[in-house]
Amino acid sequence: MSDFRFDPRKWLLRILSPLDGQLTLIVMAILGFSTVVMVSASPERLDTLALNVGVAFAVMWIAASVPPQRMMTVALPLYMLGVLLLIGVALFGDVSKGARRWLNIGVARIQPSELMKISMPLMLAWYFQSREGLIRARDFLIAIALLLVPVGLIAKQPDLGTALLVAASGFYVLFFAGLTWRLILPVVVVGVVGIGAIVAMGDSLCMPGVEWPGMREYQRHRVCTLLDPTSDPLGKGFHIIQSTIAIGSGGVVGKGWGKGTQTHLDFLPERHTDFIFAVLTEEFGLAGALLLVVLYILLIFRGLFIAAGAPTLFSRLLAGALTLIFFTYAFVNMGMVSGILPVVGVPLPFVSYGGTALVTLCLGVGMLMSIQRHRRRVGT
Repeated sequence: MSDFRFDPRKWLLRILSPLDGQLTLIVMAILGFSTVVMVSASPERLDTLALNVGVAFAVMWIAASVPPQRMMTVALPLYMLGVLLLIGVALFGDVSKGARRWLNIGVARIQPSELMKISMPLMLAWYFQSREGLIRARDFLIAIALLLVPVGLIAKQPDLGTALLVAASGFYVLFFAGLTWRLILPVVVVGVVGIGAIVAMGDSLCMPGVEWPGMREYQRHRVCTLLDPTSDPLGKGFHIIQSTIAIGSGGVVGKGWGKGTQTHLDFLPERHTDFIFAVLTEEFGLAGALLLVVLYILLIFRGLFIAAGAPTLFSRLLAGALTLIFFTYAFVNMGMVSGILPVVGVPLPFVSYGGTALVTLCLGVGMLMSIQRHRRRVGT
């Protein structure tokens, strides 16, 4: 008989081996903070939150176990599947609250735009890897076209928040691939001038009957509400007014856990999803907000460290883009809750309630772990 001894410690280490210790600890710390806030904001959702976290960690572990070379093989098929599903949404998608974002495939309703948050940087990283050493201006134009197709389909649904995230994920790959500032700077200048013009002429541009080319009426209304929330205090401006009151009333150390008046008197809308940052700052104040920001900074620095040490162009581009997606999530959410950006429905990463977003984010973290784990194995 063989002398078999079960060693729990070795078994646990083998199970945890695909995971990056630092990334795991950072994500767990953010999720722990999120749970504390969620107990105050919406305790009835804790059971579902626990299930979402379990599924997300399973997805993260699976992604961490898949080598980057295997990711490369699925990049093109995943992108094509995502685009086909988005076309299916445009033609046959279910309409809910005036938006066509969901596709009924018989056994379930899916939101294909979520798939593009990961498949977009995968696709562009694969594209530039296939042209390593021969990247020309024409390749960037083709890459931009590959990016604009899904972004346009998502924006048409309309889903401005997801379109923004997908566009950002693709742009980061372009930037790390060496996109020249001669192409970036004109876009930045046009954006700054456009924003300045809107701020300067907001009163006249926001008058009833004035149309903004290329924008839907509700999008124009969101921008106008951002400029002056009091113009519609019980409608579109209600979210911003109540969230800024909650943030300001928290002060330095907050009102205390479970003692947020804006939260518990039901003044704060969507307090468990898009506006959970307002709950956090009302109850834990500036100190709590800074703690969360520090955790995000640690996450971003770890991701960029992994990107810098990645052995292939594909791994470097993918890791850099995934890391800056976390930054985009956090920046846009905090900005819209604080009243400096329009409300576009972007969740606070690893904090806002929502299974799909959490799984997508943990999938990205798992891919970073895979790149770190296989950093010495240079793929063909």
